[in-house]
Amino acid sequence: MEKEKEFSDLLVDNAGFLKPFAVNLTKNNETANDLYQETLYKALANKEKYNSGTNIKAWLFTIMRNIFINDYRRNAKRRTVFDNTPEDYLINLRQVSVANSAESSLRQKEIEAAVEALPETFKVPFKLYFEGYKYQEISEYLDEPLGTIKSRIHFARKLLKEQINRY
Repeated sequence: MEKEKEFSDLLVDNAGFLKPFAVNLTKNNETANDLYQETLYKALANKEKYNSGTNIKAWLFTIMRNIFINDYRRNAKRRTVFDNTPEDYLINLRQVSVANSAESSLRQKEIEAAVEALPETFKVPFKLYFEGYKYQEISEYLDEPLGTIKSRIHFARKLLKEQINRY
């Protein structure tokens, strides 16, 4: 009970610093207020994850920034612009067209071979990430620190870029 009171006091004392940060991120007062409120809600909902004695401002800023980034990504996926011609084409419709399926098949085999040629320490996290697992899930599954997983996936991408010839 005392720990909850201490956390609540810390949160109230430091919440004021979040508003300017929210306005800076969103460039809109109404959206900034929503972001501010959601940050406080998430902080309260995850108070057990806060380590007493650590920098609560940094913790709150990280929560706010992550909410902002996730909302931005979600909204970017939703944006579709209509062309008002009689056919109503979707301008942002993501369509993949391949002119030559044989070339595409060879390209895919080249990419798969490059992935398989990666060192095991890079290949496993990269394949898991490619299959849709989140960094945290990969970290827990492989029992490795989160930073290590992110670094290995980054280096796997870098190695793949070097190995695969671009046309």
